[in-house]
Amino acid sequence: MKQMQKGFTLIELMIVVAIIGILAAVAIPAYQDYVVKAKLSKVASAVDPIKLAIAMFAQENGSAPAGASAWSSLGLGTGPTPTLEVASYAVTAGTGAIVATLCASCIKATTIDGKTITWTPTFGGTATTWALQSSSTDPVLTNVISKW
Repeated sequence: MKQMQKGFTLIELMIVVAIIGILAAVAIPAYQDYVVKAKLSKVASAVDPIKLAIAMFAQENGSAPAGASAWSSLGLGTGPTPTLEVASYAVTAGTGAIVATLCASCIKATTIDGKTITWTPTFGGTATTWALQSSSTDPVLTNVISKW
């Protein structure tokens, strides 16, 4: 009487491990890009109130804040509190450009960490438009910026 085979053969197990390895090799880099994109989205959300304050100031006064302390003239006191992703914010007096310096090691992308993103306003009669620039040439960051 023959005994029935129970379990998997070594070849079957090796095939499963190879398939899992291939899937992991594709999924992990994509996941890391999505994590970076999510953190950059938080940067854009953190800057939105500053953009609104500058647009309102320009609408009410006809130009960007001209003083050395743009935060107080915008009604933001000493400025917004930095987030986990943004180390500091600055508003350029006279132009109203917002410069956000990213945290040195929080985004976990060496070509993005510590770089700056600059929002430069153009004041129109009825709207304020924003142009974006970055000190990084990382494709993930440039793709995210192109969609903002």
